[in-house]
Amino acid sequence: MDRPDVIKKITMRLVPFLGLIYLIAYIDRQNVSYAKLQMVSDLGLSEAAYGLGASLFFIGYFIFEVPSNVFMEKVGARRWFARIMITWGLTTVALGFTQNTVMFYILRFMLGAAEAGFFPGVLYVLTLWFPFEYRGRMVGSFMIFSAVANAIGAPIGGALLDLDGVLGLRGWQWVFIVTGIPAVVMTFVTLSYLDDKPADARFLDAEEKEWLRVTLANEDRAMNKTSHINPFATLLDPRVILMSAYYVAFPLAAYGLSYWLPTIVKGFGVSNTVNGFINIIPWVVVAFALHYVPRMAAKTGKQTPFIVGPALFGAACLVLSVYVTDHTLQFVFLCGAAAGIFAGQPVLWSLPSTFLTGASAAAGLAAINSVGNLGGFIAQNAVPWIKDQTGSTIAPMLFLAACLTVGGLMTFVVQAAIRRGREADLKLRPASPLGADLRGPAPR
Repeated sequence: MDRPDVIKKITMRLVPFLGLIYLIAYIDRQNVSYAKLQMVSDLGLSEAAYGLGASLFFIGYFIFEVPSNVFMEKVGARRWFARIMITWGLTTVALGFTQNTVMFYILRFMLGAAEAGFFPGVLYVLTLWFPFEYRGRMVGSFMIFSAVANAIGAPIGGALLDLDGVLGLRGWQWVFIVTGIPAVVMTFVTLSYLDDKPADARFLDAEEKEWLRVTLANEDRAMNKTSHINPFATLLDPRVILMSAYYVAFPLAAYGLSYWLPTIVKGFGVSNTVNGFINIIPWVVVAFALHYVPRMAAKTGKQTPFIVGPALFGAACLVLSVYVTDHTLQFVFLCGAAAGIFAGQPVLWSLPSTFLTGASAAAGLAAINSVGNLGGFIAQNAVPWIKDQTGSTIAPMLFLAACLTVGGLMTFVVQAAIRRGREADLKLRPASPLGADLRGPAPR
């Protein structure tokens, strides 16, 4: 029996709170794109040196993400998320006092290491609280806060740059200092507000906890999910390896566009503050796409069309943005590209939970996200290199479009691999003594 009242109660308790933390994390991750407009000249950085420094975030993220998520599964989300926030907040503030290129490199790496595990940690936490049919929508609602972060981060970044000279600090220093403080504050809120798992929930009664426990346990059995004795063995699961490579295309396109969008808009000849406000628009479009696409997927019960379709639409918009000369049309296509890049990702993130559970899910989600986010590292080095070779801030969009197209089409390969894995597991699984069909829904 479905309990929408319980789902609503959990949603209202968790999603806005986790989304707020993600909003802060995303601003702290993206603020370097606004600080860049001043700090490059202040620190004597070339475009390539800036790109390397910005991208070192993803190396720290890659190295520490799987251990972080496995450790979180042991100690609980409440304490581990608090640890993540205080370390990334303090590191962000420290970036405001960067003195040279080496210090910039070190702090960007440390920021990635500090934040590692938060996003896949949330994805894992959602598997503890929501049945499968709700997860795409919950991830979509959660990811809307990244769009909000980009939207409000844009004017905040522009306005903080215009504080240049206040208290003897440059504008780019204010960008890091002001955006790092909220993470430190939220550390202490998290310790008092968040519950580790449904069994600990103070806002659910005993009957509601039992319904959720039984529902999730039955679902795991029905979908024949995998749980490895050693969660690190999940890293060798062929489906996890394939999904890790597959996901690279999406962060690559996302970070390639979002990091360089302020630079593109600056080329329109606007001030820093106006640049910030103009950059709100793409993320409003993204927020609408993140709201509606996962809901359409849930309504139809299909996943593949709602990953492939948005990806190909986004790639087409990136290509069109290169070949139009009118700034307004160019910007419209870039808004469409942003929506296409992000809209299918909540549906994509529902795929691992069709075959993983428990600590294996924590490790698998972290592995997919950590490898996939190397796309951000690639974007931060490839995009400036292409810009330097072509002299254009728009030409790199062709590279992003090609990567996004490949990623979208790989969805068919991934879904086929998941189906083959399910079939192989079912052959090894003993038949139900009651004769029940425990296969569950196949990925579509």
